[in-house]
This record gives sequence, structure tokens and C-alpha cells, in this order.
Amino acid sequence: MNKVKRTPLKPWSIDAVVDGNRLRVQLSAAALDHLGDEKATRARVLDLLKGALFRGRLIAQERLESGAGGLDCAHLLAAVQDQVISALYDFTITHVFRARNPTAAERLSVCATGGYGRNSMAPSSDVDLMFVRPIKDAAWAESVIEYMLYMLWDMGLKVGHASRTISECLRAAREDMTIRTSVLETRFVCGDKLLFKELEIRLRKDLFDGTAADFVAAKLAERDNRHRRTGESRYMVEPNIKDGKGGLRDLHTLFWIAKYIHGTDDVSQFVDKGVFSREDMKQFNQAAEFLWTVRCHLHFLTGRAEERLTFDLQPEMARRMGYGDRADNPAVERFMKRYFLVTKQVGSLTRILSARLELDRQKAIPRGISRFFASPAKVRTLSDPRFLEDHGRIGFADPTTVSNDLSALIDIFKMADLLDLDIDPSALALTNRMASKGRAMREDPRCVASFLEIAASTKDPARALGLLNESGLLGRLVPEFGRIVGQTQFNMYHHFTVDEHTLRGIANISDIEHGRLAKELPVSTELFPRIANRRALYLAMLLHDVGKGEGDQQIEGAKAAQIACRRLGLDAEEVDLVAWLVGHHLIMSEVAQRRDIGDPKTISDFAATVGTLERLRLLLVLTVADIRAVGPGVWNDWKAQLLRDLYKLTEATLRGGRSDERFVRRQLKAQADERRAEALIDPILAAFFTSLEDAYWLGFDRDQQKWHGAEVAKALHQGADFWLASRPAPSRGATEVLVLSPDQPGLFAALSALFAQSGANVIDARIHTTKDGQAFDVFALQDQSGAAFGEGRSETIDRLFGRLRAVLQAEKKADRDNLIAAGVAATRKPTNRTAAFTIEPVIMVDNDGAAFDTIVEVSGRDRPGLLADLAKVFEEEGLNVTSAHIDGVGERATDAFYLRDRGGLKLLDARRIAVLKQRLMAVLAETDVVEGPSLSARRKLARARASIRR
Repeated sequence: MNKVKRTPLKPWSIDAVVDGNRLRVQLSAAALDHLGDEKATRARVLDLLKGALFRGRLIAQERLESGAGGLDCAHLLAAVQDQVISALYDFTITHVFRARNPTAAERLSVCATGGYGRNSMAPSSDVDLMFVRPIKDAAWAESVIEYMLYMLWDMGLKVGHASRTISECLRAAREDMTIRTSVLETRFVCGDKLLFKELEIRLRKDLFDGTAADFVAAKLAERDNRHRRTGESRYMVEPNIKDGKGGLRDLHTLFWIAKYIHGTDDVSQFVDKGVFSREDMKQFNQAAEFLWTVRCHLHFLTGRAEERLTFDLQPEMARRMGYGDRADNPAVERFMKRYFLVTKQVGSLTRILSARLELDRQKAIPRGISRFFASPAKVRTLSDPRFLEDHGRIGFADPTTVSNDLSALIDIFKMADLLDLDIDPSALALTNRMASKGRAMREDPRCVASFLEIAASTKDPARALGLLNESGLLGRLVPEFGRIVGQTQFNMYHHFTVDEHTLRGIANISDIEHGRLAKELPVSTELFPRIANRRALYLAMLLHDVGKGEGDQQIEGAKAAQIACRRLGLDAEEVDLVAWLVGHHLIMSEVAQRRDIGDPKTISDFAATVGTLERLRLLLVLTVADIRAVGPGVWNDWKAQLLRDLYKLTEATLRGGRSDERFVRRQLKAQADERRAEALIDPILAAFFTSLEDAYWLGFDRDQQKWHGAEVAKALHQGADFWLASRPAPSRGATEVLVLSPDQPGLFAALSALFAQSGANVIDARIHTTKDGQAFDVFALQDQSGAAFGEGRSETIDRLFGRLRAVLQAEKKADRDNLIAAGVAATRKPTNRTAAFTIEPVIMVDNDGAAFDTIVEVSGRDRPGLLADLAKVFEEEGLNVTSAHIDGVGERATDAFYLRDRGGLKLLDARRIAVLKQRLMAVLAETDVVEGPSLSARRKLARARASIRR
């Protein structure tokens, strides 16, 4: 379904919404009706003013929901606010503080500033006012201002205000650039118009003229700081529509700069002033309309000044904006893709304005923002006569020639990468306009050759490809990539749009190649030089997610990658290699995080799938770069360790020339014996640890094993029946908890229940049992916010250990069962954000993936207490958990359990498997529906409308 088309609404008339003259008459009547009763008068006046505001707000919302644009809504709300403030001012100076023979000092001008000054108000925006007095000590003006402010506050409005003389206004604006921006947007509302005109003249003459360079520099520096606060990328999947990169504030910055330089607040004059072309101006207006529409809907939806498009709000916002589902493309993803294409448009407009300012010789800009304004320098001719360097940036020597030489459109990016130069904004704007020639460029061998050089550059391919993407050329050259430009992934795992995630992945590969991530890599930096086909690696990353939204992303991605690589002229062997990498780009992380890599069958199957050392090396780098590109905090030392171990075990297998299970088993045992021999010096510890299976030695790094040894030594020395220990694991963002106890049926379920009861999320669990029946379990815990459990709060760990001691000391199974029930009773409600997602539960039972265990993989909506509920089912079904791999991916939990029955055998009975799957599915479906914020907002609105109509 396409966007819903609505019939355009007729323009509004402010008198039909709030009749200012009628309102003034009503206020005067209230004063006369309650003459002498100040309290009653005030109450009636407040009712009248609030009623006018409410009526205006209700009409604005109804128009917005009927298809009017956001600017229509914003202008209407500002106009309503004007009527109310003007009526309040007239009432105040007529009936409260009337100056019967006003002196020159008894004058006052009430002005709107900020967004209100631009005649645009969001539904929950502050009301920004400036009261201009003729002299500093004006008692009458101060009384009027105070009365008006108290009335506005009593109406429930958030008012930002300043009271200044003209001289004070000039002085404050000269010293503070934020105040200067505010007075730049000052608009007369009511009061003494001559006083306001004097302010306007003085601001332009004494402040604005001749200071444009300083103002522009300050605004662009402020913009950079704001982007750093809200996230450097404009492609964050929960964007801030006001302050985020490419949001409304960036459009405001363009408006401020143009108004400051040219002295006009009429955007229609920006074309005549040379700020933008007509096409640019059309894009500016379209972007402003879209962003304002989103913002107004968002404020009405939440009932507050919400500026973030969070996951829980996006589906309802998509509906309100008129988007519907289309095939495999959900409405929410279509809406968010449109949002990100608009922010990209805003970025292009910023570059264009920068170019215009340079053409106007606006060079005197302080250092620190050189990418916008470079210091004067001589123009330098380059080795390729089609290009020249001007002020540290590369541009076209003759822009008119590109229409006959399409290769120049690609070669300018190649030269910029080769010479480490920025690209002139006007050149970028030209490439954007020429992007429609993409089909012809795809068929031009010179363009294709230059693109392949850029894609696998040894300099900075991510930056060059990013500029190509911003210009619109990348998606035209590689249409498979073009399909994912601006595409969102409606989940809590990915932090960026698909194209931004991809470009960050390419940057990670480049960092790995140049040794910039040596300390974070799962293997030494010697790996990359052994890669034979680095171009295949870069192309695989560029194309690894082109199958998203098309079914199975790896299968569909491999097909699309084949088509793209053949079009680019790669030979058959390289095409197959890129397609294989795209088709298997998730397998290494899935095996490392969800399978027991100490099991010979796991390594044997993985090695058989990979097949060659070259593929293994490429896959490792691709996997690391992909995970790191997901977002902050996703990559950690724990994942590095898992991938490191998987790589080394698989490498040894492939070097041996065999991938059969018997050979792998010998390989694993040899490595486990080597680690065991290195670690076990103390004979007392040796007796304990030699009774642990080989999987222990392959599943923990040496630092962890050293900690385990120290804690076991304490337990043995004290002769403890059980032992508890914890330590922070900053690299994993978790707290590690060690539990040493005599093994008993249901122990894992009881421990999981107590973690849930204590508010701890288990993100990893390693379950081991010694040959003499000692349980040796290690858990990694986080709190509900994703931070390390109990970090900086020792009392939290103490409470957890108190509960653990109670269950470990329980002599009767009934006592443990009671504790399990208490843990399972922990809240199952997901948050509003997780409730926004549709999560299809999946249960897989695999009896072939491990030598001695049945692997059960459970995938569904994550929530507090989920692991405890699952563990309870295993315990009641008579199954022992030998290994648990807990993998929370955003809102989805994907947990793998290695299970054996009470006799130590696999679960092979078909009936028992069917019962287990049925019970596990019931656990995954046991999630309460959370009432979204939009429902309460709709109820409030319905009540308000009913009240108005009555």
C-alpha cells in the first residue's frame, strides 16, 4: 500500500479559529461583570484565554490529522498564540495597569523570539518572549510584564522570557551568540510598534552589519557540537528530529545564516538573493514541511515536547504520516527511510550554502571549521587537467565538461581519495544533479574501473564511498546498494540505517588493514597480509546487507551480490567468492556465540562449511568489522575471545587437511591439554581442574581461568560446601558470577530464577560439572538498563548472594521449587520500546550439531525472567543443561542450550521433543501487551473534543 492520499484542506483564517476582537470584548466583559473582585476576574480571564488556546490547538490537531502539513499546523499555533498574548496585553494595560496619560517611559513592546519568532510553534514548544522597555527603570512596564507572565504560567504554558531595553539587548547579543540568534528572530506581537522598529534598525545597523563572518563561524561550530551531543551520524535509527544531524535545527541554521547575511526572513527571497537555486529552495521547503509534520504529530502523540523518534513511537508515527505496508516492506521502515532521505537532503543543502558563501568571498572565518571555509590559498592545477585544487578542496576545472565526460564524475572522488582532499561543495552539488546519468555510468568501463579502485582503496575507502553515497552516485552505480540507502532495520540491535552501517563496516576493514585496531582484534595483525583477495573483502562488506527486507537476507544477498559483481566485470572466481562471503556473513558470529566451540562436531561442521583458509581469514575480518559497525557497546572482548578461539580451532583443522570429527576431536584435546598444563601448577588445584572436561579449557581465556583458580583455591582451603564469587568484567559490560556447588537436579533453573528475582539479566552462562559431581557455573550478568549488574553497588551483589546461599543450602527439593516459583513470578512485562516490535517465536531442536547433546535454540521476545522460565521447563522435563549460550540481540533473545536427559543421553524421543517445543513456545508467548503511549493520548483527545462540543 502506498502513502494514503488526502484531499487538500482549505487555508485557515485566524479569525475563524480565534476571533481576537471577540476575545477582547469577552475579557472586558469579565472585568466589568466582576468589578472589584480581582480573584473572580482573574479566574474568568484565565478560562477565556485557556479556552481560546485549547480551541486553536484542537483545530490545529484536527487539520494535521486530516492531511494538513506540519508548517500549516505550526503557523496556526503561532497565530493562535499571537491572538491570546495580544488580548492578554490589551486587557492588562486597559483593566489592570492602565496608564491614562502615558509618558514616554510607559511604553512596552511584546516580541516573539525563537521558533515562535519564526511564526512556527510545535504543539508542546515553549513560548519565547522578549519584552522591550524604553528605559531601564520602568515601573509600569515591569508591572505589566509580571502580570502577563503569571497569567501565562497559570495557563500552563512554558514561557521563556527576557526583559531588556534596546541598549541592553544590543549589549547582551554582542556578548552571547545564543542571544544574538534569538534577537535575530525577534518578531513584533503587540504593544508599541515604533519601539520595536527602533530595535530592528539598531540591531541591523549596530550589530548585524559587518559581523556575518563571526556569526556564521559560531553557528557552524555550534552545529558541530550539537551533532556530537546527539550522535555524529544523521542515520541513527532513533533520531532526534530537532537537534540530530540533518534535523530541523540544521535547517534553522541555514535560515539564520541567510537571514543574518541578507537581512530577510522571507525564504521565498533566498533564490533572488543567490542563497539557493529554485531546485534547492524546493528541497528546502520539502524538507521543512516533512520534518515539521513529523514533529507536530510526535508532540500530539506523546502529549509533550518529545523530539526523539523512539522505536515505540515509530509504528504509530508511520500510520499518522499515511504510510502502509508494501510486500516485505513494513510501513514503519518505509516511513523511516523517507525520514533519512530527507536528512540526507538537508546535508546537501548545508554543503550548497557553504559553496555559495565561498563564492561570496566569505573567507574571514576562525579556524576549527575548515571543511566549510578554508583560508585563502592559490588555486593549484592537478595532474589531471579536468580537476583543480582550490583552498584545500578538489573541484572541476570546467563544470560544463562533465556532461560529455561522465567518468569525471567518478574520477573526482578517486582523486580526492588519492590526494586526501575534501571535495568542493559545488562539485558535490553538481554530481548530485548528474546522478540521473547512473545507468550510462554503469555501462562506461572507465567509470566502473574508477569505482572499483575507490571501493578497495588503500587510503580511506569509507570516506570516498560515503561522499559517493551523499552525492547519490553510489546507489546509481550499484543499484543493489541504492535499494538500502536510508533503509532502517526496525529492531533495537542496529543503531544506524543499513547504508550507514555498511560504510562503517568498510571503515572498520580499513582500520584493521592498517593496524589501527590491533589491540581489539581476535587475531594478530599478521592475518591481513595473508589475505589474497582484499578487493573481494571490501566488495563483500559493501554488499553484505543488500538482501535485507527481501526474505532470507543471506540467500537473497548472495544472489544480488552475484548480479552486481558480474555487472562490475569481475571474473567468475571473484564473483563466487564475494557471493559466498555475503551468503555466509553471519555464520561465524552465530557459531561463536550460540554454539559450544569446545564440541568437536561444532568445529568439524564449521570447517567443512568454510572449506579454505582464505575464506576463513576473509570471514573473520568481515565478521569483526560487521559487529563493530552495529553500534557503540556491541563489540567487546568476550566476542573477540569467542571469535579468536573459533578461528584458531578452525585454522588448525583446515591446516591439517581434514575436517572429520575424529580428527577435530584430537586437535581440540591437544589444545585443551596444552592450556591445562600451562595453568595447573598447584597440585591441589590440578586435582580439581583436571576433572573438568576439555570444553572448559577451550571456553575461557587465561585471565578468567586465573580468577577461577584463585577462587577455587579459597574454597578448597576453607573446606566450603559451596562457593560464590563475583568480579567486574568491564570489557563485557557485565559482572561475572562464579557458583561452585554440589550438582543437583534443577540447580540451573533455581539459579536462573534467583537472577530474575534480583533484577539481573544473564547474558552468558557456562555450565560445567566435574567428574566427582561438582557444579562449576560461570554467569555474566547485566541489570535491566544493560549496565554491569551491581556496578558500584556492593549491596546489590550482597542481596543476590544472600538469595543464592538460600537456594544452595536448601536441603529439600520443595524449598528449591518455592524459590524457583518466586523467581519465575518476576515481572514479564516488556518495556514500551520492546513492545513496539513484532517478534515471531522460533524453536529449533538439533540432534546432529553436537556429539553427545541435543541443541535446543530458542528465539523470541526478550524480557526479564525469560531464562528462568525456560530453565524451569527443562528441569520439569527431566533435562540437564550442560551448556547455555545466551545471546540477546536488541529486543530479541536467541538462546542455545545443550541438553541431556537424566541418563546423560540425547533427547531422541519424538513425543518428548514435541512436548518440549510446545511448552517452550508457551513460555515465549507469555508476554503481556503493553499499552502504548498513543492510546492514552487518544483517550485524552477524545474527552477534550467531547467537552468542547458539549
